[in-house]
Amino acid sequence: MNRKAYYIVMLMIIALMVMGLLIATAELTGLNFGYVVHFLNVIIISACLLIYPKYETHFFRKLIISFGFLYFYTLFFLYPETWTTFIFICFIPALSILFFDMKLFYFSLILNGLLIIAAFGYIIFTDKGGAYAYLHNDIAGNLINIIASQVLIFLIFHLSFRRMKKQQLYYEQLQQTERLKLTGQLTAAVAHEIRNPITVVRGFLQLFKEDSSFGDSAKGKFKLMIDELNTVEQIVSQFLTLSKPNKDQSAEQVDVRDVIQSVTGLLNSYALLSDNQIDIDVEEDCFISINMIEFKQLLMNMIKNALEASDAGKSVVVTAYRSRQHIEIKIIDEGCGMSEAEVKSLGTPFYSLKSNGTGLGLMICYNIVEKYEGKLDYTSSKGHGTTVTIRFPTA
Repeated sequence: MNRKAYYIVMLMIIALMVMGLLIATAELTGLNFGYVVHFLNVIIISACLLIYPKYETHFFRKLIISFGFLYFYTLFFLYPETWTTFIFICFIPALSILFFDMKLFYFSLILNGLLIIAAFGYIIFTDKGGAYAYLHNDIAGNLINIIASQVLIFLIFHLSFRRMKKQQLYYEQLQQTERLKLTGQLTAAVAHEIRNPITVVRGFLQLFKEDSSFGDSAKGKFKLMIDELNTVEQIVSQFLTLSKPNKDQSAEQVDVRDVIQSVTGLLNSYALLSDNQIDIDVEEDCFISINMIEFKQLLMNMIKNALEASDAGKSVVVTAYRSRQHIEIKIIDEGCGMSEAEVKSLGTPFYSLKSNGTGLGLMICYNIVEKYEGKLDYTSSKGHGTTVTIRFPTA
């Protein structure tokens, strides 16, 4: 919901609460504690609703829901003659659905259950049909109705939550596809145009580097410029891989165990430079249908990233096993981990958490996984390392 629509709806809700307060004021014979609580609830809830867009946190949502409970239960006990307040306390947990927060929903559902038990305890043992005769006359029926309303809210929440999660996943996949498409269009337009002048400039620099008329200082600068041009060409080559995937590379039946052992064997010396090690635990007879070169490139990128993210002396664990009709490969590191926002940004062009990274290597990994109908997931949190799960259909 945009800000303008949000404030219009909130002002309507505040206006209804103020109207209720004014009616209570007109019927008031003297200032009492209940009216003061009612008045303060209206003020606090109105303030919370108006400033919520600036503080969209779980704590602030819980605060709003808690004051909502206080407000409706205050109305229920202050004005027993207005029996419609009973309907409101049945459906308070429905408010948390608007926040799309599962923890908040369960908090409100449990809290409402406890408060309803307390309210009915008061009606049965203290009020005894005095002010709440409409409830006391059929306690069993009203309790069944309350339970039914909570079950109904629970079903509505879960059905809507699952649907919204699916829509969110679809939207994220669409964004990823659009990013790859945009990158492909960009590379198709400029990659060759960049390569041609780079080749010319590098050729002249190599010629000057071999020219004896230049001193060692100048030749060192030429070498530095050539190295930087090589870096540029490498990035352009990665772009070309994204824009023009090797469709001529045919898929074959690959033994995951053999490939993982081969890749980790190559990366063991790289791991030893940082005093790390690679531990593998791979089941036998794990076969997938994929191009061998691209699969090695995928694993090389992912394991190398895990090693670079790990602290000195830590291990990177690589596992592979059958899971129903899929082969799951997990790469687990004990590094610093990533926040939820950082995980969502992975795969974006030029987004990298490494100081000298371009983010294109990970885009290529996503591209390879998608090409062979696989799935790539990250599970990470700050200070607790990262787990990468790669899932491919069984060959």
